[in-house]
Formats: sequence, C-alpha cells, structure tokens
Amino acid sequence: MVVKDPCGIVCIIVTYIAVFYADYVVVRWVILHSLQDSLWGPFHVAAFNTVVLLLIMSHLKAACSDPGVVPLLQSRMDFSDIHTDNPDTKIECDERDSWTVCTRCETYRPPKARHCRICNRCVRRMDHHCPWINNCVGERNQKYFIQFLVYVGLLAVYALCLVITSWILECSRCSNDIIIKQSRILHCVILVLESALFGMFVIAMLVDQFQGILGEENATEYMQNNHHYKRKSSRTLVLLSQVCGKSHPILWMFPCQNPPRYTFRKDAYLIDHEV
Repeated sequence: MVVKDPCGIVCIIVTYIAVFYADYVVVRWVILHSLQDSLWGPFHVAAFNTVVLLLIMSHLKAACSDPGVVPLLQSRMDFSDIHTDNPDTKIECDERDSWTVCTRCETYRPPKARHCRICNRCVRRMDHHCPWINNCVGERNQKYFIQFLVYVGLLAVYALCLVITSWILECSRCSNDIIIKQSRILHCVILVLESALFGMFVIAMLVDQFQGILGEENATEYMQNNHHYKRKSSRTLVLLSQVCGKSHPILWMFPCQNPPRYTFRKDAYLIDHEV
C-alpha cells in the first residue's frame, strides 16, 4: 500500500540515507581501518550487512503491505442472512453489535478498526500511521513493523559496539595522516550520535508495541482511553502469535511469512460478506 504523503516520503528517504551511511562508516572507517588484519573483519562485514538486508526487507514489507484496509462498500450491505438461524452464518449479537459505521469511509468496520486521516481509509486493528514506513501500522503489517524496529535497534547497538572496539584496539598499520584521522573521528562521532538517537527511539517504540500486544490495547485505544473491549488473560505466545503468525517463534524474526489474515473467524465472514 503506497501512500502519497510528502512527510512519509521524506522520512523513508532519511531512513535509507541513515542506514546506508551507517553501513559505509562501519565498513570503511571502522572495520577496514581497525580489523583489516583480523579474521573478525570479514565476519563483521558479513554480519553487519546481513542485519542491514533484513532491516531493508522488513521495512519494505511494512511499507508496501496492506495494513488491513477495510474494503469499501460497492452497494448497500445486507445483513438479513446474518440474523437467520443458520449455524454457518449466524453471528452472535454482541459480536455483530460491536461493528460500527465510519462516516468518512461510509462503510462498516469491525471492532478495533480506526479511520486514518492520512490514508483516508479504515484499517483493521490500527495502531498508528507511521511516517517512517509511510503506511499505517495495522493487523496485516504490524509484524513487519516490529521486525523493522528490532533490526534498527540491533544495527544501532552493533554499530556502537564496533566503534568502541575500534577505538580500544591498537592498529599498527593505520595511517598517521592527520586528515584521515580527523575524517575517521568525524564519521565515528556522527555514527555514534545517529545510533544513540535511533536506538533510544526504537526502544521506546518497541516497548509501546509490546505493551499494546500483550495488553491487547493499541495506541489509538490508549489515547482515547477506550475500555469498551474486554481484556483477555491469554498467554504471551498466544497474543504474539496473533500478530506474528502460527509459525515457530524463531521464524518470527524473518520477514518472509505473512501474519494471519484475520484474527477472528467472525470478522472474516463479515469482511468477506458479498455486497
């Protein structure tokens, strides 16, 4: 899902500039400068760029995936069959009554769906609209958004560790040229500031995301202090699997498998209801 938002486009450009600049500084001014004679040099180059690759993949998935946009009605929706006694189509009253009508989209929306004024659509289990992915964070791409945050944090910590290690280790073959030393110091200082800034930011975002998942309350509901939805005493893995999918938890770190399409079967029926 591509959103033509100038702020979001600028944030995406800034994100990739920051990532590629960090990769350049780590490889050119840290690893090749301090670990050129060590076997750890090629290892760190490969490991750091692997994290960069996973970061880019998760970011693209979060930015380009459908966050869970509620389909628009083509005509008046008919719920007459829902009120029948057919066990295959009957919907419980409390579940049916929890659906609302969005006056902006002019469509029915399931519980926890919210309208995004930037995307101008209702999104299922919408958390917020993130300019860094230029997309909403919702039911279908929250997994990729969390992966993106994790890899940004991991990259920031990895870069800081490599910079600190490079300044501790003595390099006998390093150039004594003043300009080269000053350039290295400048790049390393910028990288440290960048890593610290992005690292603290993603830590705060991750804490907020996991609190929302484990507490079954998203950012929009928290800001609105909405207590309409009852919390369930579900296990941590069950709650996480609703976002990350039913695969093994180790596979949750890889941006390849899609999360579950719909959390509740009844919601799936109503979304797929022919209009």
